[in-house]
Amino acid sequence: MTNKALRQWSWVHKWTSLVCTLFLLLLCVTGLPLVFYHEIEHVLGNEVEAPEIENPGVNASLDTIVTNSKAHFPGKQLQYLSWDEEEPALVYAGLGDELDSEDGNRYLALDARTGEALGEIPFQGTVMFYVYRLHVDIFAGLAGKLFLGFMGLLFVASIVSGIVVYSPSMRKLDFGSVRHHRPRAVRWLDLHNLLGIVLAAWMIVVGGTGASIRGRIWFSVWRNDQLTEMLGAHKDNPRPETPASLETAIQTARDKVPGMIPSFVAFPGTLYSSTGHYTVFMHGDTPLTSKLLQPVVIDAATGDFTDTREMPWYVTTLLISQPLHFGDYGGMPLKILWAILDVITIVVLVTGLYLWFRRRRPNAANRFADDAEIAPRYAGAPAE
Repeated sequence: MTNKALRQWSWVHKWTSLVCTLFLLLLCVTGLPLVFYHEIEHVLGNEVEAPEIENPGVNASLDTIVTNSKAHFPGKQLQYLSWDEEEPALVYAGLGDELDSEDGNRYLALDARTGEALGEIPFQGTVMFYVYRLHVDIFAGLAGKLFLGFMGLLFVASIVSGIVVYSPSMRKLDFGSVRHHRPRAVRWLDLHNLLGIVLAAWMIVVGGTGASIRGRIWFSVWRNDQLTEMLGAHKDNPRPETPASLETAIQTARDKVPGMIPSFVAFPGTLYSSTGHYTVFMHGDTPLTSKLLQPVVIDAATGDFTDTREMPWYVTTLLISQPLHFGDYGGMPLKILWAILDVITIVVLVTGLYLWFRRRRPNAANRFADDAEIAPRYAGAPAE
């Protein structure tokens, strides 16, 4: 690589890193507790557990669960029902002031065997709620999600450019060298380079998936694209005053995609459905297919099948990205590994900031030391 090309890549690495570092620190710090979200909620007592009952038998009718959900929160609109993948005795209901509202929603846990309401699941106003919102959209809605997604892309660019710069700048040192006998700035630079290159692949995966899962924009694209095609001439059907049996709609969905099980159902008028249809999202029962969804559209007035299709590639990418981003597909060992790598990433970001601010210090001796030891790495000259 020529000195000019190396300087160009160094410029890209420096500025992409500087622009995104503070926001990446925020994402890493807030992402750490989110890795253990369920465990923390359990410790805080914010999870609802299904009681033990004798002879549980057949599950309650979903229509009974719908009735009990509405009765628990009178005046609220039932938006979604979802099933707990790990605890089949639990069903969750999401209700809002309006069918398409997201703010102020309430979440209720119900016993799938009896249909009885077990209690509200606290979310808004909890510690984890504020951590989640900081991580997802910094309390700025869609604009915040898109902004943090862009920061994720800059992070990926800084990692890629750092990989390009690493090899020529370290060609006279053994891989992983940390020169403990040199000045502090040099030691921190070596540590920054070592941790960065070792974690490069993981950081690209987490940064890239983090950028891809920001916001519900992909589901909005799906709704305006594929869902509209699936509805065809029925896309403007009005919302029925008395919807068809949800139990029948779910059974129809099971019959149309055998081997799959319900993940959640979106009621008519919600963000993931149309005004006149249920959308039942089904998933598989293997480790991979359990993360993928296939929508089955059911006419909410008659309970008749309308259409089903596999999700488009961009939604499939989103669904696969989520477990990769949070490390929640391999149990506690993988979560611990993700947490350790997150902490190391924080060290990489902090050392990068330290090196930048040290070079900006006005003391001439410091500038000379930094220029003599650090600048050659970014100017194409071999490291000592």
